[in-house]
Amino acid sequence: MNTVIKVENLSKQYRLGSVGTGSLAHDLNRTWQRLRGKEDPYLKIGEENDRTQKGSSEYVWALKDINFEVKQGEVLGIIGRNGAGKSTLLKILSRTTTPTTGSIKIKGRVASLLEVGTGFHPELSGRENIFLNGAILGMTRQEIKSKFDEIVDFAGVERYIDTPVKRYSSGMYVRLAFGVAAHLEPEILIVDEVLAVGDAEFQKKCLGKMGEVSKGEGRTILFVSHNMIAINSLCKKVLLLEKGMTGFMGSAQEGIKSYLHQNVESLNHLDIDVSIKKLPVDETFELLRFSVEQEDTNGFEFHTDKPVKISIEYVVKKEAMGLRIGFDLMETDTETLIFRSFHDERENEIKPVKKGSYFSEAEIPANLLNEGLYHLSLSIGIHNLRWIIYETIKFPFNINNINGINKIYSEKSPGVIKPALDWITNINC
Repeated sequence: MNTVIKVENLSKQYRLGSVGTGSLAHDLNRTWQRLRGKEDPYLKIGEENDRTQKGSSEYVWALKDINFEVKQGEVLGIIGRNGAGKSTLLKILSRTTTPTTGSIKIKGRVASLLEVGTGFHPELSGRENIFLNGAILGMTRQEIKSKFDEIVDFAGVERYIDTPVKRYSSGMYVRLAFGVAAHLEPEILIVDEVLAVGDAEFQKKCLGKMGEVSKGEGRTILFVSHNMIAINSLCKKVLLLEKGMTGFMGSAQEGIKSYLHQNVESLNHLDIDVSIKKLPVDETFELLRFSVEQEDTNGFEFHTDKPVKISIEYVVKKEAMGLRIGFDLMETDTETLIFRSFHDERENEIKPVKKGSYFSEAEIPANLLNEGLYHLSLSIGIHNLRWIIYETIKFPFNINNINGINKIYSEKSPGVIKPALDWITNINC
């Protein structure tokens, strides 16, 4: 396959609080030096792109020494935490901003969908913007007309096609923008997290279309998303950015695992004990300790083949009818509720909980959860009256499956849960 995108030693430096290098004269001088093949005269020693820390320099590297290649027909996922440099990279690839150092080589027409309404003129109608975008991509009027009905049908905005797009909702905007970008046949399609604006049905439609144009039509796609399910289903390779640098470049599954591990470590820095101390005083209940553990593990990296133990220590200050101690198990990436469990769910009647000190324990069985990032969120309340603790105390953990489906098959099994079922197979004579 042909290489259609080649990025070499790409870096981008910004001066905080300034546009460009701080003055028009500096910007013109920088452009002149670049045209002569000279180094940027205003390039400074900057700091890494860590938005969580206060820096000592006004210069920061949004990107630093990025290298990768993308072949024709490939879908490259670009992932990373907020502020990692993903949008900066896409802006450089879309030629809406220039790199400070390094080079990019792109072969073919590029269509970019970086934010709602990219490339649209707000005063023009949807119809006029379709033809405008096609012309920008170098297509003839006849070529655009041949795709027009497909675009409108895909976007589902036929009734408003002659209305100025400034009157569109954000959802309508992005539906039409994606329809234009996907159907006007650019060789390279760049899509940022903008799809999150659309509803679930439209997101599914977009993912299907991207898969279709990459596999069936041989077009190249760069796809940025925080939705790891979408990245895993669409991409075979990912680029993981960390503080403006390459954290990982390779297979989608390994890249996603690195990203989730990075998120777990970040979440694990939240001290549960500190969070407990910050809880407001309640007249009925006091939480003393909350832990989530697995045998022979490091505290947040768990395995599929061992049970996960949840322990809650607390004090009931006065007798309470319908006091329920429990948790929600959530898949972190999609915020999917796997299940909710309470300490009294096997009781046949609501009983009073007497004053005293308590220790409640539960266990998530082995071979139930699939690989992925999860968190347990305490759910403690008085039935049909009020929550005492809800979505304020969370414990994150990552589930790893060392052996894949089993020791023979190494790929990840689809789905949120992965129970180990006992099968009986008989041969029919």
